[in-house]
Amino acid sequence: MEKATGKNIRTFRDLVAWQKGVALARLVYRLTGPFPSDERFGLVIQMRRAVVSIPANIAEGYGRGSRQEYIRYIQIARGSLFELQTHAEIAHGQGWMTDSALREFNQSTEEVDRIVSGLLRSLKRPATTDP
Repeated sequence: MEKATGKNIRTFRDLVAWQKGVALARLVYRLTGPFPSDERFGLVIQMRRAVVSIPANIAEGYGRGSRQEYIRYIQIARGSLFELQTHAEIAHGQGWMTDSALREFNQSTEEVDRIVSGLLRSLKRPATTDP
C-alpha cells in the first residue's frame, strides 16, 4: 500500500494532493465571491470549474484500474491547475483580485503543484516488487 506522510492510503481522501486540492477549491470560492455579478457566468464559473477539477481528477484517477490511467488523470488535474492560475492572472489584471489575494492564491497553487508533481513523479517510477 502507498505511503503519504507515514500513513497508509486507504481512499483518495487520504492523499495529501486531494486534501490540498479541496482546500484550494475553498479558497477559490471565497476569492471569487466578490467578483462582479456580470462575471458569474464568465471568469467565476471558469475558475470554479477548473479548481473543482483538480481534486475530482485526483480522486477519479485513484479509482481507475491502472497506473497509466491514474497518471493520465493526475496530468489532467495539473493542467486544470495551470488553467486556474491563468484565470487568476486575468482576474487580477481586471482588478477583481487584490495583490494580497493573488499572493495567497499563488502560494496555495504552488503548494498544490509541488505535491501533485511529486505524486506524478512517484507514479511514473517503475513499480517494485520488493516488500
